[in-house]
Amino acid sequence: MDKILVTGGAVLKGKVRIVGAKNAALPLLTASLLTDQKITFTNVPHLSDITSMVNLLAQHGVEITMEGENEGDGHKGRVLSMQTHKITSSVAPYELVRKMRASILALGPLVARHGDACISLPGGCAIGARPVDLHIKGLEALGADVTIEDGYVHAKAPNGLTGGTYEFPKVTVTGTENILMAATLAKGTTVLKNVAMEPEITDLAHCLISMGAKITGLETDTLTIEGVEKLSGTTHHILPDRIETGTYAVAAAITGGEINILGTSRSLLTAFIETLESTGTIVTDIPDGIRVKGPKTLKAVKFETAPYPGYPTDLQAQMMALATTAQGKSTIEENIFENRFMHVPELQRMGAHIDIDGHTVTVEGTDNLKGAPVMATDLRASVSLILAGLVAEGQTEVSRVYHLDRGYERLVEKLQACGATIDRFTGEPSLRVAP
Repeated sequence: MDKILVTGGAVLKGKVRIVGAKNAALPLLTASLLTDQKITFTNVPHLSDITSMVNLLAQHGVEITMEGENEGDGHKGRVLSMQTHKITSSVAPYELVRKMRASILALGPLVARHGDACISLPGGCAIGARPVDLHIKGLEALGADVTIEDGYVHAKAPNGLTGGTYEFPKVTVTGTENILMAATLAKGTTVLKNVAMEPEITDLAHCLISMGAKITGLETDTLTIEGVEKLSGTTHHILPDRIETGTYAVAAAITGGEINILGTSRSLLTAFIETLESTGTIVTDIPDGIRVKGPKTLKAVKFETAPYPGYPTDLQAQMMALATTAQGKSTIEENIFENRFMHVPELQRMGAHIDIDGHTVTVEGTDNLKGAPVMATDLRASVSLILAGLVAEGQTEVSRVYHLDRGYERLVEKLQACGATIDRFTGEPSLRVAP
């Protein structure tokens, strides 16, 4: 099993190009089930979650071709073309779904176009309950008959879905995406209230509109969808990954370095950047991205995670890693997932001073982090340990790094290009003395 070995002490300097957003790409790929025409996506990230989704969609009958990569002037990234002439299977089996919770996103498109869907209850990161009941209630509001049997969600609408009004009892990103996609082919008007407003949802809506969907209310908490009989093909460029952007911004800040982060935008991360700037980090807009320059001494932070446009939960672990080295006492409140402090014991193994009280942690900064063997517990926890390793004395060995492959493309290579001493090994690497 692969491990990553990080030697702390390097001041990162250089540039990093951000790829397409994983959390945008996954629902976009499932939108290929809504039409029999060709859809082409550019800026597709190369991640294990994308591979898992492609494999899932292929067994539903989606024909998929990779048209190569273009890293030239257009920065199109990977180009993926998909066409679903006919849905050949409405079943998403456990062996394909278990690796990734986003597999539930096939539910809405399948029942909308095919009239039937049978999706295994999903797997993925063990960061707390992400129930599918909101997806089910949303589909029922559109006339679907939904049951759960033997670990599978079975939705039927043999005569098609019918527009309706549904208010999500709590904000849910994948729930919003699922019901939005389903509503595009429902008869009549659908009104979805208390929807999530993440940029990835707006990106999905723009793609659906280019396919012929009629959607209004973008970037608000209420979406209105006028159902259409059929959707067409399109070409869509996936928006930049704001979580990858934030991760490299923290890498620059925590090491006191300076990184130009390209192919991205400050506007995707307003709450995060405001928090980062409160540490003394300087964030400057540059052509095609932002420049992040870390201070000599980081200041403590105080923030709480919240649905967009609040501070993103997917950047909580990274900022906690930064807080372990900041001067003073930081307070972090996690309001999205109840089990998203599993990286705390691993950071403590490195000498971090962290106390947990319910869904709030207090971090007392230290300049004495020590490298240690640590274990990744989920995707974002994985990268927080690497960030801490960049500034810890000695070497940090991170195991179970397959989590990283789900959300970060070429992380080791990108950090190496900025001067980090980091390598990936298969098997048991021998700890080495840094030159």
